[in-house]
Parts: sequence; structure tokens; C-alpha cells
Amino acid sequence: MKNYTCRKATIDDLEILLKFEQGIIVAERPFDPTIKKDPVTYYDLREYILSDDIEVVVVETNGAVIASGYALIKKARPYLDHEEYAYLGFMYTHPDYRGQGVNQLVVKELKKWASAKGLKEIRLTVYNDNIPAIKAYERVGFKKHIIEMRLNTQ
Repeated sequence: MKNYTCRKATIDDLEILLKFEQGIIVAERPFDPTIKKDPVTYYDLREYILSDDIEVVVVETNGAVIASGYALIKKARPYLDHEEYAYLGFMYTHPDYRGQGVNQLVVKELKKWASAKGLKEIRLTVYNDNIPAIKAYERVGFKKHIIEMRLNTQ
């Protein structure tokens, strides 16, 4: 594997992270006809970077940020066997580095953060037709759990 470093994101990373966010939106549009027309944002990345209950990480190689992800603490539904869990999102790898294990580094780092916070459950969502993403998550141990369905009434 190439020389990759995973670290906590800082405000100095915000400009590239905002570009990654738009990359995620572009990638997800074909899977989701309900995403509004541009301009669209998913996250308050500045707030996420500054929060104690959210960990935003980036992967660097040769001084360039090439990937990102976050874990945030969510309340579990009252009938589950855990009160809180880590929810992963903002998973992005620059196209030139996909398929090289970069996403594994992000998940590994976020898993360490979740464990340090005492969280025993990690979840994420992925579009059912996004086969490359599903395979990447399965490679790091995720298993399909539930399918959300939708129906347009129009």
C-alpha cells in the first residue's frame, strides 16, 4: 500500500472537504431522484470538525488530502440493545485512489474513535444500487441489515 496517513480533520481542510461533499452529491444523484437541484449541501462540515461528538478524518498522501469520512454519535431507538451508536458518513475517496484500501483506513480510524467513546455499534447507509460502495463496506466487515423503501404518491 502507498504511503497513506489518516488523521483528524482541521479547519484548514475545509476547502477540500467542501469539494469532496459536492463529489458525493454528484455520485449519489443517479441513485436518488429526490435530491434537490443545485446548490445542495449535506453537512455543516465546519461544525462537524469542531464538535466533540463528531470525528471527521482525512487521508493524506504526499501532502494531499485524498479521502474523508466522519463518525457521529446517534441515539438508538429505545427498543434496541444499545442506547447510542456511531453513524458513519461523508465517506469519499478521490477517484484516482479508489480500490487501494483508502476507505479501509478511514473506517479503521473511525472505529477506534467509536470504541474510545464506548460505542459498540457502528452503522451507515448506502444506496442499494451503489454496488462498489457496498462491496467496499463489506470488505471492512459491514453486513446488510435493513432496506429502506420509498413510494412516490404522485
